[in-house]
Amino acid sequence: MLLMGGAGGAFAVASLAPTAPTEPLRLVSEAVAPSALALQAESLDVHSFTLYRSEQTRATDTPEALLKRLGLADPDAAAFLRKNEITRQALFGKSVAGRTVTAEANDRLELQTLSTRWVESASDDSFKRLVVERTAGTFNVRVETAPLVANQRLTGGTIRGTLYAATDEAGVPDSVTKQLTEIFQSNVDFHRGLRRGDRFSIVYETLEADGEPIRAGKILSAEVVNRGKTHQAIWFQEAGASKGTYYSFDGQSLRKAYLLSPMEVSRITSGFGMRNHPVYGYSREHTGVDYAAPTGTPVRTIGDGKVSFAGVQNGYGNVIQIQHRNGKDSTLYAHLSRIDVKVGDNVMQGETIGAVGTTGVSTGPHLHFEFRVNNDPQDPTEVLAEQREYVPVSPGGKAAFAKLAAGMKTQLAAASDITRGSFE
Repeated sequence: MLLMGGAGGAFAVASLAPTAPTEPLRLVSEAVAPSALALQAESLDVHSFTLYRSEQTRATDTPEALLKRLGLADPDAAAFLRKNEITRQALFGKSVAGRTVTAEANDRLELQTLSTRWVESASDDSFKRLVVERTAGTFNVRVETAPLVANQRLTGGTIRGTLYAATDEAGVPDSVTKQLTEIFQSNVDFHRGLRRGDRFSIVYETLEADGEPIRAGKILSAEVVNRGKTHQAIWFQEAGASKGTYYSFDGQSLRKAYLLSPMEVSRITSGFGMRNHPVYGYSREHTGVDYAAPTGTPVRTIGDGKVSFAGVQNGYGNVIQIQHRNGKDSTLYAHLSRIDVKVGDNVMQGETIGAVGTTGVSTGPHLHFEFRVNNDPQDPTEVLAEQREYVPVSPGGKAAFAKLAAGMKTQLAAASDITRGSFE
């Protein structure tokens, strides 16, 4: 695995052939008398040195067990770690197992400094640093907060069996492997379609605390070669957008313009077209589809756009309407128990905008969903299943995208070279 920084580098190749001597060579031999053993021992006596060691905490750790793995024999340090509430919470117990602990000790194997780092939650952009220090025979402890530093890692691998076996061998975190399958799932069958010799290359973000990787972030660019065909992706965020998405290197989005459903798990209970209304009791046009779901189920926008309405609309109850990027398509989400957006908000595909409810004229909790073209209701199940539009980079974002893509191509090429070399 190769760690990629923000700067480029130049490489020179030095000749390994011996240089012919320009002067005659002659061998000189001298007897050297070592110092007396007593003097050597005396020199060692006055020399002091510092020992460094790192270990990971375990769920069953005691202070003595942790210090022993760190190579230390220090009853005073063990007593302090056991007695101090801050160190007990940070170092011992099932919830903190796996934290990396670094210790600094003197030549008598006595603890001088001990530290560990962690994040409180997966969404945090900062980390906590516990520091225990020995000063004048007394231990002091403090907890500091510092920002996580984003870095990039470049890696690649070759398929010999399963994808997860190959990514494990390459040291790729499972969360990054999952992203890889999600990015290319419409083009590559990762379960049955992989062949021995297929390759992958990935540039992904890591969040680090004092140089120690704490967690993996998103994939920045990736390439999968499957059955001789190359699939590539690059993460790009348009200026002013709340989040980015993945594009091919020619600037075409790897996702379609719209999701197939406004909920992750959905079941249609009433289709589009004429029906006998469950409340009014007579036949009338149903201009959308109804999805059954419990109250509070998250509702997501099926595509990028701007909120054009968020409020109450007669029998629809709480309603959200979104005007989509092409200017002609709009969607409506009705009977909501909660509205999480306001008029004018820009929303991105898959973003939660509200929750299922039973407001307005409704016989029970469900979502009424409409897809309109030039304000004319269409059958969402047909329109979304047949969509062929992929969202390209906007004209205003093309220059920034081209610059980013050029750098990512270089990194993926380097990862591909590493992959080929390791396989051969």
